Amino acid sequence: MGIALALVSALCFGLSDFAAGLAARRLHSAVVVLVGQICGVVIVSTLAFVVADPHLTGGDLGWGAVSGIGTGLGAAFLFQAMKVGRFSLVVPLSDVAGVAVPVAIGVLLLHDKLSGLVWCGFAIAVPAIWLMTSGHGPRTGPTAGTSWALLSGAAFALQYVALAQTGAGTGLWPLALNRVVAAVTVAPLAERRERLRMNRRTAALAAGSGVLGTTAIAAFLLASREQALSVAVVLTSLYPAVPVLLGLTLLHEHLTRRQLAGLACATATVVLVSS
Repeated sequence: MGIALALVSALCFGLSDFAAGLAARRLHSAVVVLVGQICGVVIVSTLAFVVADPHLTGGDLGWGAVSGIGTGLGAAFLFQAMKVGRFSLVVPLSDVAGVAVPVAIGVLLLHDKLSGLVWCGFAIAVPAIWLMTSGHGPRTGPTAGTSWALLSGAAFALQYVALAQTGAGTGLWPLALNRVVAAVTVAPLAERRERLRMNRRTAALAAGSGVLGTTAIAAFLLASREQALSVAVVLTSLYPAVPVLLGLTLLHEHLTRRQLAGLACATATVVLVSS
């Protein structure tokens, strides 16, 4: 059951990012995040009332709130990267940073002991980032959006580290608070009224992204409680395959040989660091 939930999480994360990336090309990225998080607040808050939370504490809610800051900023940065860059490049780059940063925090601050495979993953991450960001050109060139992608990964790392501090018996209330704080975090960035105007298709993409993203993170939390955390993380971290494949097939994106090599290194990094 845990493996199935982790795979559902990966699929929903990938579809969520793709839908949001399309919406962000027609609408300010902060508005896309705001609409999605509002949908998430409604869904998770409703479900939280029916999911048992025997061990919920104020500390768990606090960590849920902190994670919301990372969620809001991470999504806004990623959707901005997808707005100006290639889906098949910026999403895996964000994933590398999002996986590697929590491990680095564990080593430097929490004194975690890592295996040789994890250190190999760190070593591969360096050429992965260099290969994926290499190239020349204007803002819309081959490497457009890579800086936003790296910022996104760092923010998502905060989300994962904070959520990991919540206990197994806390129900969905930390996640509900995560959605609320994420919406509050990006609301000031979407305060201009003209940015809130959107057609039905764009609104559907933004709302759908929020529903899928909320489903994805809820599935991941449940998977981590049913299955070994390392297995859940590895499977969930495969989500960039979805927007990459959709970007290459539906949007007809093209990558250089260097960037393809970088994607291969990024995939190896995610698997090794998460193991």
